[in-house]
Amino acid sequence: VLGPLPHDHPIPSPPDLKRHVLDDFDLERIFAYINPVMLYGRHLGLKGDLTTLLSKGDPKAVELTANIKALQNEVLEKRLIQPRAVVRFFPAQGHGDDLVLYDSVRERREVERFRFPRQADGARLCLSDFVRPAASGEIDYVALFVVTCGAGIRPLSEALRDKGEYLKSHALQALAIESAEGFAELLHERLRSMWGIPDDPKLTIKERFQARYRGIRVSPGYPACPDLEDQAKFWRLLEPASIGVELTEGFMMDPEASVSALVFHHPKARYFAVGPTSAEAASLSHFKHALMKFWWCAGRSTRPFISSSGLFFSPY
Repeated sequence: VLGPLPHDHPIPSPPDLKRHVLDDFDLERIFAYINPVMLYGRHLGLKGDLTTLLSKGDPKAVELTANIKALQNEVLEKRLIQPRAVVRFFPAQGHGDDLVLYDSVRERREVERFRFPRQADGARLCLSDFVRPAASGEIDYVALFVVTCGAGIRPLSEALRDKGEYLKSHALQALAIESAEGFAELLHERLRSMWGIPDDPKLTIKERFQARYRGIRVSPGYPACPDLEDQAKFWRLLEPASIGVELTEGFMMDPEASVSALVFHHPKARYFAVGPTSAEAASLSHFKHALMKFWWCAGRSTRPFISSSGLFFSPY
């Protein structure tokens, strides 16, 4: 054992180390990966479990789901949401608290370095623990990606609002945001298969939302990697501008319906917080992340939201 975690598992190899731009995802399939807790509860204000409410014939739940279904059909028919992604696997090693990415296995030229905080007590975890340490001499792998479902959504939403269709305007933004989150979930699933560690065929969509698969994905702003400025490293490595996603001065993504992620495959990888206590650290980071989202959305005259990337222990 090198470091706080065992590293005796075989290292899964990715199919290649090329940068890939993806435009071939089926939007209807992405819709199936939308977390209803986030879409209906967080964004649309529905209180209670959606399935339970529908089974009881709750009028608000029935009307809201009908509206969303109609909106999804319109989006599919008119191609209003266009999913795009850029993704790449990188050779990697842990150097203490640093995650070092290389250009190739043979050359091992450092192309980027992430420095992550380590827990002061308890398990004393750091994200760099989830790859082989440099002292092992072995090369491990991580994946980075950026996905978006937000191109053109803001002007469409503003046009609906200007016509007085406030619910539809907000629902369209919410649908785009949660489609991006669902896209991230679906792409993560595909990456696990490409790595040779596919999910159990019996895994349900709810279990996927609960991250009951091997590995994790994290984004800048999570308690384990709280520095939003790390987004700039994603931009240097992946060039997400090629799929229409820009980085603001505050290191937020534009359009808002976009998700970035750093993906680990380690069998023992899990979500954790860094700080005086896990709960306190998660609360502080969650507030900071939500505040930044509020500032960015308010500047665009849109209703503020907290995306599922703000749930720090699990994507659910």
